[in-house]
Amino acid sequence: MPPSAPDRGTDQTAPLTIPARPERTGGRRIGVLLSHGFTGSPASMRPWGEHLGTLGYGVAVPILPGHGTTWQELNRLRWDDWYAEITRAFDALRAEHDAVVVGGLSMGGALVLRLAADRPDEVAGVMVVNPAVATKRLDVKLLPVLKHLVPSFPAIAGDIKKAGVVEHGYDRTPLKAIHSLMRAWPGLVGDLHRITAPLIYFRSAHDHVVDEASEPIVLEGVSSTDVTRVALPESYHVATLDNDAPTIFEESGAFVARVTSPAGA
Repeated sequence: MPPSAPDRGTDQTAPLTIPARPERTGGRRIGVLLSHGFTGSPASMRPWGEHLGTLGYGVAVPILPGHGTTWQELNRLRWDDWYAEITRAFDALRAEHDAVVVGGLSMGGALVLRLAADRPDEVAGVMVVNPAVATKRLDVKLLPVLKHLVPSFPAIAGDIKKAGVVEHGYDRTPLKAIHSLMRAWPGLVGDLHRITAPLIYFRSAHDHVVDEASEPIVLEGVSSTDVTRVALPESYHVATLDNDAPTIFEESGAFVARVTSPAGA
């Protein structure tokens, strides 16, 4: 196995699919799509997805193209490839469920925000954890040149406060791929006003990957009238695996139930 590939010993990086149990959700089939972040894998979303599955929701956590293999392969993929996979997974859930809520971590948050902007009448709710749609870092302005000079930078994966927890992400950050992500941001930010679905925004107090630039852009940019912000005081970037993960699980479970209830549908 190449040294850059994540450890798949426990198969934590494999996609996750859990069938809906409508007998636990009032007879309606409710789906939840969760997207991992850049250089990550379904491992970062698996506990969250499994928790939602115990509540009766049908869960899909796809693996984005170029992830779960090597960072070199990821460097050959682009935003359109990742978004196409999220769209495919969403359409599959929509075909089998009465309502679908979408959620994502970091770049996954950006992907599901893009989906909610493009499909406002089909997304029942949006859940984002430390989503990335902008940055205050000045060095990103050098990416158009740097990506042709060096293939990667040190890893951004693994920003977790809780001891002993592993994200199963890449040990390098491919520059061509991340530049593609950042080039997609302006178009997404310009379309945030098209998002009308209820939104729950989880934000870590200490995030060493996504800075504070994204939060006001998202919260002030969407047209949603139902917006909730949940603070995560004891977590770093990968909060879905960190100390505040139980808060994410509990709050998101209640959120999905509320926004997909017949009264709110």
